[in-house]
Amino acid sequence: MSKKSPSSPDELVDTINEGLELLDLGEVRRVLEQSLAAPAGGQDRLAWLWSLLEPQVRRRLEGRVERRFRQSHLPEHKTLAAYDFAFQPSLDRDLVMELNTLRFIDQGRNLLLAGMSGTGKSHIAKALGLSACTANRRVLYTTSADMLARLNASLADDTLAMALKPYIRTELLIIDEVGLEQVERKEASRSGLVQKVLLPRYNDNRSSVITSNIPWEAWADYLDDQLGATALLDRLIHRSHVIVINGPSWRDHEHRQETTKAKAGDKAAAVALSASRAAAPSASTAASTSENAPPDSKASARATGTPTAAVPAAVAPNAKPAAPTTRPTTSTSKSCRPPAPSHRIRPARPRKVSRA
Repeated sequence: MSKKSPSSPDELVDTINEGLELLDLGEVRRVLEQSLAAPAGGQDRLAWLWSLLEPQVRRRLEGRVERRFRQSHLPEHKTLAAYDFAFQPSLDRDLVMELNTLRFIDQGRNLLLAGMSGTGKSHIAKALGLSACTANRRVLYTTSADMLARLNASLADDTLAMALKPYIRTELLIIDEVGLEQVERKEASRSGLVQKVLLPRYNDNRSSVITSNIPWEAWADYLDDQLGATALLDRLIHRSHVIVINGPSWRDHEHRQETTKAKAGDKAAAVALSASRAAAPSASTAASTSENAPPDSKASARATGTPTAAVPAAVAPNAKPAAPTTRPTTSTSKSCRPPAPSHRIRPARPRKVSRA
């Protein structure tokens, strides 16, 4: 980029484009070229400047949110707008929407979600995680089984301290499906791995979202450590929002809906097939009706000139079909009489035989 001041408008435009390229503001440069090619009339300088910057700002924010989302390891994009609060009437919607403001992260509070499988605990946790990513917060999502498996593996090569850092330092930690793991739980209980993650976060006022299929009072059996579980729960519940969802399973509801739709579709298809069979006339039925017609009706049909179906005679097995014959018809019409001869033919007279 030249340090010499531009002396003409074209040189000024080139200098601006070089500066935008140097600052990696390609979107601003693109909009500037469009604006110079087709300038908008009646637009003040500030509005014109923002029209240049807004696409670049939007693109930068979208890229940042996507980067935060990838780093969080969230498995899917979930939003509270897609959550059916009417399906869980016992759930406090106002509390959930307040949590979506993310003020609980600034306050260093936790969220404990408990309930049976399919009640929407994971949906809420993932939606809050996505909102935190949108707000440029550092988020880490993990299932309890995956976290314990990683920490168990670090015990083998003595890298536990290194493995604990991502779980302890992240701004918002989401531990999903606590209570569904089996093998990992038995190994983790021996070393107190859950306590090694959550207790430092409590001391540093870092927020955690935990979803569990087991009630909180059963955590002592879950951790196989009565004293450790009591100390952990005391700290977790101390600065936490506790939500227990007692309601039906959404997965079971969807399964019943799909089953009902499938049955209705099968029933409609069966009705349509039955109607099509009843509406279409059978050729064999029409033929048998013609064959079984009484002789009187056939004779009357011939007398009135109504065509009737030919009745085939009994054919011996392996016999060749007879050649079709036509039956001459009689008529009293004059046009059908044979023509009269043109001259009269006289009978021949007998010859006289001379007697010897």
